[in-house]
Amino acid sequence: MKKLTILLAACSMVAFATAASAGGDAAAGKAKAAACAGCHGANGEGVAPNPKLTGIPEDKFVAAMKAYKDGTRANPIMKSFAGGSDQDFADMAAYYASLK
Repeated sequence: MKKLTILLAACSMVAFATAASAGGDAAAGKAKAAACAGCHGANGEGVAPNPKLTGIPEDKFVAAMKAYKDGTRANPIMKSFAGGSDQDFADMAAYYASLK
């Protein structure tokens, strides 16, 4: 029983550390998102025909950026902006998710 408790505690710490390191920094994301303003608005509110980015769940934003980066989501303009790192995507996702 003691070994099981230790194993569960260790797994929980690893899961928590992974989740904590995967999170984005909204303040850093605000600076990184400056390039998005031309098409998506100064605060991500959307400029037709481009969608709004405010309030998008972080995981959906990151998934979309990764899809543009790897080409599974085809858009030549977005592909040129999706050259950032996973941390860049997480930071921008945190910023846009923080806007209501």
